[in-house]
Amino acid sequence: MTHKSRRNFLRQSIGLTGVGTSTFIGSTRPLDAQKIPSSRVLGVNNQILVGLIGCGGRGRRLLTDFLQNKNVRCIALCDIDDQQILQASQLDPSISTSLILKTKDFREVLALNNLDAVIVATPDHWHALQTVMACQMNKDVFVEKPLALTIQEGKFMVQAARSYKRVVQVGTQQRSTPHFMDSIEYVKSGQLGRIRLVRAWAYLDWKGHTPKIPDSIPPSHVDYDLWLGPAKHRPFNENRFHFTFRWFWDYSGGLMTDWGAHMIDIANWGMNVKAPSSAFSAGGKFAYPDDAMETPDTQQVTWSFPDFSMIWEHALGVGRGPESREHGVSFHGEEGLLVVDRLGWQVFSETQRGERRKRIFKGKGLPFQPAQKGSTLRHVNNFLDCMESRKRPNADVEIAHNSVIGCHLGNIAQRMAREVKWNVDKEEVINDPEAQKMTLADYRLPWKLTS
Repeated sequence: MTHKSRRNFLRQSIGLTGVGTSTFIGSTRPLDAQKIPSSRVLGVNNQILVGLIGCGGRGRRLLTDFLQNKNVRCIALCDIDDQQILQASQLDPSISTSLILKTKDFREVLALNNLDAVIVATPDHWHALQTVMACQMNKDVFVEKPLALTIQEGKFMVQAARSYKRVVQVGTQQRSTPHFMDSIEYVKSGQLGRIRLVRAWAYLDWKGHTPKIPDSIPPSHVDYDLWLGPAKHRPFNENRFHFTFRWFWDYSGGLMTDWGAHMIDIANWGMNVKAPSSAFSAGGKFAYPDDAMETPDTQQVTWSFPDFSMIWEHALGVGRGPESREHGVSFHGEEGLLVVDRLGWQVFSETQRGERRKRIFKGKGLPFQPAQKGSTLRHVNNFLDCMESRKRPNADVEIAHNSVIGCHLGNIAQRMAREVKWNVDKEEVINDPEAQKMTLADYRLPWKLTS
């Protein structure tokens, strides 16, 4: 089978045509005939073979950490942008000796029989399809956050991981970070007393106005139709492309899912909960009302749980959030307040008024506990360890699915301008068909998601 006929076979087998080109490195034979040491049983030849799908900045950072493990080899690079592939190919000298495939079409990466795992670092609207298809092709997956564009996609991703017995780690690296682990252990120890409020936030002063620009012709080195994939067709616009795609509803959920996927995950972890029973949101484009962004630059969400409330806040263009930190999570107990972010964590004593309104400090408090470096590398190593042990990783796909439900509900409440009630067990909106529809995937044909 020639390269051209193999690509046609892949397209026809999934019902798609017109995909981008690929380059098979060092051979003109089909992939199945490549002389690559098999590592389907990890440890054979002491090699783990990975492919990177999405070679942008985050994908390159993840691949760099994967390659710090000397038994990891990258044999495939995939991106709809040739320039991104070029940058990834130059990350490490080992890539040039290991690489056998460069392609715009991720399905050609998944077709590699000897591949052990894929790194999915594409825009959010691609995470579900690529992860589910990787599981179906018996590949383990390290997928970037937020897990998915919709709640339904997240459910399908969990189902695929379980059905095909795959290890799926999500890039919420705090789950493998020692100081976050220590802070959550403290929360669960009971030393804060009964917790009745959890707050999470992200205030980003580096993100300002996004000026409107006209549509244009896609760059010649980009397969724009494949970049869109399951998203609705729109003319190419630089604002809706690399990195800034996250400010448009077709591809992402704004800061609510971008940073919320991290911080709400910490809140859920500490409180040992799955999802809220309702969500209410306020906010809008208050800082930059006339710029190109669709998602809110200012937003507050309140979620209800049986025994406590949870609040989210975000704002662009300013950097002083609660506790004068740009991001973080705070657990408000009756004995103390614990605050944690990526720099470290600290516990403050709570107060009450005694006789003659004298303030009394209750808990002992704890001085600032600084963070350690290398959180992403630890997270990658946990994934690689679980590939061998077949245990569930620290940020298993189901954990990430549960944590991002609240983020999606917050955005649905924002867009619907009303409270959304949620059945936690059935994972569906209560008595609101319009809101329920927004939890579902809406794919452009011929793309289709199946578990």
